[in-house]
Amino acid sequence: MRVGQGFDVHRLVSGRRLVLGGVEIAHPLGLAGHSDADVLAHALGDALLGAAGLGDLGRHFPDTDPGLKDVSSLELLGRIAGMLRKAGLSLINADLTLLAEAPRIAPHAALMRERLAGAMKTTPERISVKATTTEGLGLVGRGEGMAALAVVLLAEEDGDR
Repeated sequence: MRVGQGFDVHRLVSGRRLVLGGVEIAHPLGLAGHSDADVLAHALGDALLGAAGLGDLGRHFPDTDPGLKDVSSLELLGRIAGMLRKAGLSLINADLTLLAEAPRIAPHAALMRERLAGAMKTTPERISVKATTTEGLGLVGRGEGMAALAVVLLAEEDGDR
């Protein structure tokens, strides 16, 4: 078994769409970033790569790569899932937490689980998506940005690694 943890944060800005867990959500602000800036998918990707001992998201998908401009983070997760399969690793479960004051995530959580699972070719039951506020504290509380945390558990498929 291998455990990985991931963290990501992005600034909220006007003129960008808000994509969380692969779902576009109507909101007056979006997240700034080179890709679609999906903070949930980024935290998950970092956790997966970390558990596999493969570094981090920036190493594999640098924000200096023009080919990744506005890329869907679900596409990046699909690539990461391929790396895991090649390494003989499979996802047992992923637990994701979004830190945001708004919008409400509960109405979108089931679809987020489906989209994230689909990108990784696994089942939604293996992925948990939840959210919390910071009760007005810090950059999240002031509405300046959103952050996400992820913890994953991977299994070695052959048991000999």
